[in-house]
Amino acid sequence: MKISFIGGGNMASAIIGGLLRQGFAGSDIHVVDPYAPGREKLARDFGVAVSAAADVALAQAEVIVMAVKPQQMREAAGAVAPHLGTQLVLSIAAGIRIADLSRWLAGHARIVRSMPNTPALIGAGISAMVAGSAVDAAGRGAAERILAAVGRAVWVDSEALLDPVTAVSGSGPAYVFYFIEAMQEAAISLGFDEQAARRLSIETFLGAARLAQGSDEPVAMLRERVTSKGGTTEAALKSFDADQIKPAILRGVRAADARGRELGEQMGKD
Repeated sequence: MKISFIGGGNMASAIIGGLLRQGFAGSDIHVVDPYAPGREKLARDFGVAVSAAADVALAQAEVIVMAVKPQQMREAAGAVAPHLGTQLVLSIAAGIRIADLSRWLAGHARIVRSMPNTPALIGAGISAMVAGSAVDAAGRGAAERILAAVGRAVWVDSEALLDPVTAVSGSGPAYVFYFIEAMQEAAISLGFDEQAARRLSIETFLGAARLAQGSDEPVAMLRERVTSKGGTTEAALKSFDADQIKPAILRGVRAADARGRELGEQMGKD
């Protein structure tokens, strides 16, 4: 499978590295990026073909991955459109609707829209995908194979779910970092040095996440098992409840969802 990337930033680099680890050949990957030092680094690190602008080389690709920032997508799509035939277009840009991207691509309909998250940079991402109506089983398989190079990939039934996906898993790493920050500050306030506070906080998150991942039980039950009546954990959770931490998290995620829809509508305006 020959793949062209429009944009060679961090996420594109992570996917390319993952594809090479899966056995893809660098000679089958092409990257378009106007930033010369970035192009040179990609060619040097991965042995991929590079170019400064969209050109006839795109016609040889089976999949074109749109890996530019959402604000750059309209211009990038306009440059790609003249070179499109039957290629699958895979977008990894947050907020850009399939209908808008199709319009900017002069009506091209073989589009998969996806939302990876930043742990993809270390191969531990989760990507949600939705396929346009013109995408067949082979196209879906190609998109899934590409995104599986940087973690897990799951399909959603409706494009309307991608804004909630962005709010939950796309923005989610920042929520986790936010809580880790708070845990570290609490540990330091209790007398730990910064290094020990960081290690205790991060390892606790890693261990708890792995425990939840490996269990078939609801997360609520796992929480209850740690919470002895009258114990220290119960005291902390009662304090969280008194401060309405869970409702605040729910409100925050909903705010992210609302902002995602708003940005999508703004960026899709002609």
